[in-house]
Formats: sequence, structure tokens, C-alpha cells
Amino acid sequence: MQPTDDLIARLLAAARSAQSHAYAPYSKFRVGAAIYTDHDHIITGCNVENASYSLTNCAERVAIGRIIVERAGTPLICVVAGPKPVPLTPCGACRQVMLEFNKQMHIIAFGSDDSRADFILRDLLPASFDGDALT
Repeated sequence: MQPTDDLIARLLAAARSAQSHAYAPYSKFRVGAAIYTDHDHIITGCNVENASYSLTNCAERVAIGRIIVERAGTPLICVVAGPKPVPLTPCGACRQVMLEFNKQMHIIAFGSDDSRADFILRDLLPASFDGDALT
């Protein structure tokens, strides 16, 4: 699915709204994500920090978890809104988790100044490990 400008605008607004709810008392690095699914749902997530940094949940993984719990379908497009001018792409752990659900997912990263970078998930995680490796 090729994202339309209108859908991207809706996803960015949802991601920015989620970003405002981030729990980031330590880093102050607030991130929001909005994922559009094949069931015509927009599911959001924000980062949730922990004093033990490795237990922090990224916005993208929070949104993926909500998609599963809400049975919202297959993720097609993920918009990420970061707090710095440079567009923020998902971290490696998020890329791996998202890959489980759709290697062809569109990733659209926005910086705080609305600068933008577009990717296909499989290109962000080349030579990835997936369920095929387990069979």
C-alpha cells in the first residue's frame, strides 16, 4: 500500500499526540509512533522509560503490542515522531519486532521540524533473522 499525503498527515498528528504522552523522566527524549493497519486502524505508542534503561519500551514496540492486543490487523505504515530535527528511525530492537509482522512495512520518520525520511522496513534491517530461520 502506498501511503497518501492525507494518511501520512493523520498518522503524524497521531504520533505527535502519542509523543506528548511519553514517559521520559530520565532522558527527556520523547518519541511517538502511529501505525496504520490493514483493518483501517491507527494504533499509537509512546516510549515508556525505566530507571533501568534496558527495560525501557520504545514507542514502536508499544504500538505493535497494542496492535496484537487489540487484534487491529497487519501493520502497513509506521510514522515515528522524534524530538530532534533529524528524522528518528526505529532502533534495532524495534526493527526486529516490527519485521515479525510485515517486512514490507513503510517506515516514515519525522524530525521535530517536520523533516522526513522514508524507508521500507526490510531495507532498514538487511540480512534479518526471521521465522524462516527456525524451520
